[in-house]
Amino acid sequence: MADIPSFNRFNLTEIARSFPETAETMLLDTYLTNEVAASSRVFRVYRETPAHYHEGSDEYLYVLSGKGTFWMGDPSNGAEFAPGDLLFFKRRIVHALPSMLEGPVVFLAIDTPRRDPKDIIFVNPADGTPETFIRGKEQPSSRY
Repeated sequence: MADIPSFNRFNLTEIARSFPETAETMLLDTYLTNEVAASSRVFRVYRETPAHYHEGSDEYLYVLSGKGTFWMGDPSNGAEFAPGDLLFFKRRIVHALPSMLEGPVVFLAIDTPRRDPKDIIFVNPADGTPETFIRGKEQPSSRY
């Protein structure tokens, strides 16, 4: 990954539009920042994501586009999400996106501390691996 400058501005709408229509993995992401204390990414969801968790970081997900259902902790607290919603869960909290109602589903993610791309543990190991879950997309170019 290329060095990220000490400051930058990103056009999230433009980044969201740059994702391809299809992908082999469940998600594609691109890092905006990648510091030890925190990372920020934009990612597009291509299909429902089964129950999983991250061992090493808390996650903030801001919905840029799309609608679906999402649950955290337990399927019984599932609810719809839409643009403008912010979803938050701490590390080791099981979560899932069982349905996509309107696409494309794109999130701005803030991970604290930075989440290693391989930090994904599926509740049912047959549901996937880090390689089938997410693949990185080329980093967006700086506006400055």
